[in-house]
Amino acid sequence: MDIGIGLPTTVPGTPGADLVEFARRADERGFSTLAVLDRFVYDSYDSIVALAAAATATKRIRIAATVLLAAYRPGIAELAKQLASVDRLSGGRLAVGVSAGGREDDFKVNGTRYSNRGRRLDALLEELTHIWSGADGGTGPRPERGEIPLWVGGHSEAALRRAARSGSAWISPGGTAARYPDLVARAEAAFAEAGRTERPHMVSLAYFALGEQARGGDYLRDYYSYIGQKADMLARGLLSTKEQIHETVAGFAEAGCDELLFIPCTADPAQVDLLAEAALA
Repeated sequence: MDIGIGLPTTVPGTPGADLVEFARRADERGFSTLAVLDRFVYDSYDSIVALAAAATATKRIRIAATVLLAAYRPGIAELAKQLASVDRLSGGRLAVGVSAGGREDDFKVNGTRYSNRGRRLDALLEELTHIWSGADGGTGPRPERGEIPLWVGGHSEAALRRAARSGSAWISPGGTAARYPDLVARAEAAFAEAGRTERPHMVSLAYFALGEQARGGDYLRDYYSYIGQKADMLARGLLSTKEQIHETVAGFAEAGCDELLFIPCTADPAQVDLLAEAALA
């Protein structure tokens, strides 16, 4: 199982220099993917801008949106150009993960409807692929390797169908390893029903703050405050010790996960080294 790491783009107050150092260390320490979350109405970096910074600060690591809430962005052609530009900056290392999203305020402030976000996302994915193909001349630049992998996140039946229709990977938005085999089975069934013969790349997320349980827990409660008491459950499940990291890696590997992305809940670049010692040793 591959081990990736997130950038602390949604940790409020993260200095730009720390974000770049985080990316540089992740590249050097051998993580498979450098991921970013997406949120608009929050003290966070724009995820596409952060991906561009990561692209120029790294040399070999895949960079990925996990996930981009693409349906709140009103301009599809502009989005296609931005993502293709990041892909070109990275030398073809970009993967674009998407999900319908669950925060209405992100959509409202951008003047886009929340109620039809799933249908808009389906159409958007088709249009992105069409633009990147250059079939109509396109907006340029073309993706470095001709296409950009699409990863699709979400537990709902609609999300699974979307992954099978448009994606090469399916992303579980967190949860425990104990529940993961059922999710893998559902994703595989959706791909088979859509006539896909290849197995999707199975991805999941886990939140960590090694040695900083209190601060990381406060961040999760704030970031996920819109889900009420469930935010406390997420905070209590925060991974803060090497032993917890070991157990989580072993559990997800056994459950059928292909790549586990550890999302940081504090912005200290030293977290990269601590996680590498715990998860990659």
